[in-house]
Amino acid sequence: MPIYSSDSDNETTPRTKLFGRQRPIRSVLGGGQVADVLLWENKKVSATLSVGMTVLWLLFEVAEYNLVTLFSHISIAAMLIVFIWFTTADFFNWNHPELPTSILDKSTFQELAFTLHGRSNEVLSKFMDIARGREPALFFMTIFFLYLLSVIGNYFTFLNFLYLCFVCLQTLPFLYNKYEEEVDKYAGKLIRRAKKMFKSFDSNVLNKIPRGPVKQKKTR
Repeated sequence: MPIYSSDSDNETTPRTKLFGRQRPIRSVLGGGQVADVLLWENKKVSATLSVGMTVLWLLFEVAEYNLVTLFSHISIAAMLIVFIWFTTADFFNWNHPELPTSILDKSTFQELAFTLHGRSNEVLSKFMDIARGREPALFFMTIFFLYLLSVIGNYFTFLNFLYLCFVCLQTLPFLYNKYEEEVDKYAGKLIRRAKKMFKSFDSNVLNKIPRGPVKQKKTR
């Protein structure tokens, strides 16, 4: 009995979004400045953040810099630059340079915290639904993915893993937003095939396992 259906059968099936979402990817990411950075709509901030994180990863992982040492060296360099800058301005009677007192405003941190809080709750809710076994195919696929992730984690340090997660956040949403229709199409086919494989396994293997009689509870 064939397990997979033909492509003509798949074309008649209504196409759904990846992970069954109903909202656009920008709305899923929380919208606002966070979505702009992850989707590379604000290219300057996204590029600056990517370059900065890459430099930090090179310093800590490749050059094996210590965090305290790096912080001290950066602080010393910044203080020397500011001192020379102001001293030169006083010597030539120039106007003092205007230095920023804050890097990001309060609303940006609140938006980031709100987005992380919302995404964490959504992930936890989805995890509980999968763990209940309502979708057996998705349940076993999640277990396999988590096991694969645990194996891969043995070959990465914590810093490398964080940097890998950052690279994924900076690339996967952008690529998915650009090729959304193609990804949804092939992901839908893959999920349908996985569900049919599990149904075949359930009917040909699990249902043939002998089970003892079900004991009925005695009624008083």
